[in-house]
Amino acid sequence: MPVPVTVLKPLYGDEPQLAENLTTFCRQDYKAPVQLVLGMHRSDDSAFGIAHGVKLSNPDQDITIVAGATRHGANPKISNLLNMLPAAKHDLVVISDSDIAVPPDYLAAIASAVQMPETGVVTCCYTGRPVSAGLWPRLSAMGINHHFLPDVMFALAHGFASPCFGSTIALKRSVLDEIGGLQAFADRLADDYEIGRAVRSRGYRVAVPPLIVSHSCAEVTGRELFRHELRWARTIRLVNPAGFAGSIVTHAIPLSLIGCVFLAFTPVSLAILAGAIATRVWLAIQINSRFGTGDPIWLVPARDLLSFVIFIRALFAGRVDWRGARFHVSSAGAIAQD
Repeated sequence: MPVPVTVLKPLYGDEPQLAENLTTFCRQDYKAPVQLVLGMHRSDDSAFGIAHGVKLSNPDQDITIVAGATRHGANPKISNLLNMLPAAKHDLVVISDSDIAVPPDYLAAIASAVQMPETGVVTCCYTGRPVSAGLWPRLSAMGINHHFLPDVMFALAHGFASPCFGSTIALKRSVLDEIGGLQAFADRLADDYEIGRAVRSRGYRVAVPPLIVSHSCAEVTGRELFRHELRWARTIRLVNPAGFAGSIVTHAIPLSLIGCVFLAFTPVSLAILAGAIATRVWLAIQINSRFGTGDPIWLVPARDLLSFVIFIRALFAGRVDWRGARFHVSSAGAIAQD
């Protein structure tokens, strides 16, 4: 029996495809009441007008818009969610980032998974979707599709990880209360990971149903892309330092290229490099075929080199850029604005 759901969408700014992404939550094949809460810190935020446009375009949907300026901690997303939560009507709460689009069966799959015994929270894997044909959005999407996604799917298949992603965090109010509410994560950088860890610490499991959503990749400059991915990499290093260090083995092309340099481009080293490129291209073709991502294969070596540079830089980064602000990150994952 489907249960009523409240979806919380924290917004910030006029993101590309924001209206389209929000509309996918209004087009759900779901047989129970659905409330969509759209929130931002200021009523003059450019996302406010887009939210109103979505509400006007979907008059049959239960859409609530919240503009709350109260700051509850250093994490702006959690602060926004804390301002939105009092408007939520239903016991099942789904938190989803603003740049996520979902298929029509999304809520049905999520609600079914969260009702399973011992499940505390439900999350979803996601693909990258470039908002334009430009180089940087494509490279951004490829970082998700050809690095993040296969790494996560491998880890899930072999029981190496139990992740929780901002694409979807679905849980009951009772579970949220058990882990201290959203306030417990108001000063954490990796709020999604920390929510998952807190749920697991209470004896629940994190469920990941076979459902893929998509993330809009809108970086328009190399600098913007580098800062964004450096924040992600820095976050992963903080929450899972051993796993992050071990992920160096996934950078096959850069490591093979370094080997070629040290071995003076001997035939054996060149053969290893060719094998690394062929393997990465084969994986990209499989991802494109399985998930319909359509990423340009010829960009695979460039994307791998960029990922390696970000990996190395993340080993030393002590600060992150987030939504135009700079934050210092402690070794425990707490953040404070500079």
